[in-house]
Amino acid sequence: MIDSCLCGSGLPYEQCCRTYHDGSRFSETAEILMRSRFTAYAYHNAAYLLATWDNAKKPQSIDFSKDKTVWTKLEIVNVKKGGKNDAKGLVEFKAFFSLDNEERIMHELSRFKKSGGRWYYLDGLVKSIGQPKTESGQGKNAPCPCGSGKKFKRCCGQN
Repeated sequence: MIDSCLCGSGLPYEQCCRTYHDGSRFSETAEILMRSRFTAYAYHNAAYLLATWDNAKKPQSIDFSKDKTVWTKLEIVNVKKGGKNDAKGLVEFKAFFSLDNEERIMHELSRFKKSGGRWYYLDGLVKSIGQPKTESGQGKNAPCPCGSGKKFKRCCGQN
């Protein structure tokens, strides 16, 4: 069985984000660029990230050598413009990851622009970084609502 691409398309990586990462295709929309960049972060593909970053905003380099982040899932929350016929776009997303064996979530609003027929990432506003809410609405490190005095993950949040 072939694993689905981390971007959430449901396609195998080889038929999805790899085609953007290897330069076979270019992102047709801001959302597709967001998805392919998420997957590039997961695979530590600094070259792709730099190539799709707007020249005026991009860093000189990206160093993944000490990065322990494991990106696990991308959820697109909202897209404004960023279509094939647009010049600018906004993509709001939630990126799920684990770090030091703790599940976390980053909520960001990213800006994109089209130049020379290609989409580029400008910058993003991180709305929050924290732990995903459980079914009860509690964060895993929040006090357990049962009143035990323990953290939710050590009490009622155990699987």
